[in-house]
Amino acid sequence: MARRILVVDDNAKIVEVLKAYLEVEGYEVVTAADGPGALEVAAQQRPDLALLDVMLPGIDGIELTRRFQREWDMPVILVTARVDEIDRLIGLEVGADDYITKPFSPREVIARVKAVLRRAGRDADAQSEYSAPVRVDGLEIDASRRSVTVDSISVELTRTEFDLLLALASHPGRVYSRLHLLELISGDAFEGYERTVDAHVKNLRKKLGDDPKSPRFIRTVFGVGYKVESS
Repeated sequence: MARRILVVDDNAKIVEVLKAYLEVEGYEVVTAADGPGALEVAAQQRPDLALLDVMLPGIDGIELTRRFQREWDMPVILVTARVDEIDRLIGLEVGADDYITKPFSPREVIARVKAVLRRAGRDADAQSEYSAPVRVDGLEIDASRRSVTVDSISVELTRTEFDLLLALASHPGRVYSRLHLLELISGDAFEGYERTVDAHVKNLRKKLGDDPKSPRFIRTVFGVGYKVESS
């Protein structure tokens, strides 16, 4: 059964191009030109992934991401012409799985869509691979329930944050480069997107109560990447 992709942009030409490329790859495509329309289509069609322009009429892509995550746990890729770091961090913090900046290559978009769908579909594999909870110090990660606790207190993470933490905590003491982490959590390593990992780590530390200056869990290995401290 073909995966269904929701494309939302108020630029009809961009929607047309993305729709054509996605359909050639075998995806079913539904579209909307503004935020309210996207919500209506999402509720009716229940797409497997949404490609959202950040600057949309009615309801912007950031708010749509929040709603899609809350209502349907839907994977989201944000598309933006604004490349400043704040926009990227905000987009990732609300639960976006990835972002693409304009102008973009449609083939790159296809590659990112495939990577996010592949990662979102690996939940069952993660459950079988990690049958027992992963524990490091006061941190506990239950892959089968997709749950995280710190000192027995539940912590809510986005899908990508969870996958990143599970990858790091499953091998305490091992140092992972940013590109390696990108490959682990997305299935592909795209050079130039290493800052995506930094954004997720920043969010993770905040949610885990981890002080980057004196980390309890996630330590930066300067010039290399990150590791989770072993007990």
